[in-house]
Amino acid sequence: MLESAYNLARPDVRTTSVVFASPHSGRDYPQSFLRRAVLNASEIRSSEDAYVDLLYEAVPSKGAPLLTAKAPRAYIDLNRGADELDSALIEGVRRSAHNPRIASGLGVIPRVVANGRQIYRGKLTLVEAHQRIAQYWRPYHDQLQTLLDESYNTFGEAILIDCHSMPHEALENVGLPGSPRPDIVLGDRFGATAAGSIVEQVEAAFASAGFRVARNMPFAGAFITQHYGRPSRQQHAIQVEIDRALYMNERTREPSENFDSFRAVLNGVISEIAQIGLPEDQRVAAE
Repeated sequence: MLESAYNLARPDVRTTSVVFASPHSGRDYPQSFLRRAVLNASEIRSSEDAYVDLLYEAVPSKGAPLLTAKAPRAYIDLNRGADELDSALIEGVRRSAHNPRIASGLGVIPRVVANGRQIYRGKLTLVEAHQRIAQYWRPYHDQLQTLLDESYNTFGEAILIDCHSMPHEALENVGLPGSPRPDIVLGDRFGATAAGSIVEQVEAAFASAGFRVARNMPFAGAFITQHYGRPSRQQHAIQVEIDRALYMNERTREPSENFDSFRAVLNGVISEIAQIGLPEDQRVAAE
């Protein structure tokens, strides 16, 4: 068991309603988990949004909090509902109505990693599944909602930037044949989880830095975006997917020689996104 479920980096002074969070960049693998896995150390990391927490580490300097998971996605997936339990993996779970995420082995306790590779030889107990949820899932989500509540109480709105990365190969069939692939994919569940004006400003922040941006294809957002995106209540959620090939070697799972320069460009984007959540009078002054 890890000492804590997440890291929270707060700014010295909170100046924006924007909250940044990374649920899939955790890389603290419990030894008990690794001993039971049939995959090697490299294979088991294939589901990680590797180094996303480091890409966004400048967030607190922009006046916003940064919440990052410590437990890896292969161990528990924080971007799933706590009830998305897989009967093919966990003993005592009833087979429920069809859920494509669970059916593919990607429930809250994943059965597989990227490309459908099995993690375990046998099944897990329901008690163990509930323990993982209690120890890692609930603390992360309780803290995330607390940060959003702080935003709303202070600024009258909350904007969640749900930070992810995507395999380069996932973009192969996006867009017309021969057209450039996007670097960034924004997910707002096709307009359901954030005001259009906010999504447009996030897109403009990336585009102004030279990135090609797409929306909702191939990733529209999963549990976190759906659960926290309540624009009618002034709580907005946008998933941001970054092409991993821009900053890391996907084969070795190490940062590439472009990592620092990419992060420097991303820092400017983070600053612009943080400004979206400034109070109106400060936003005008910043412009």
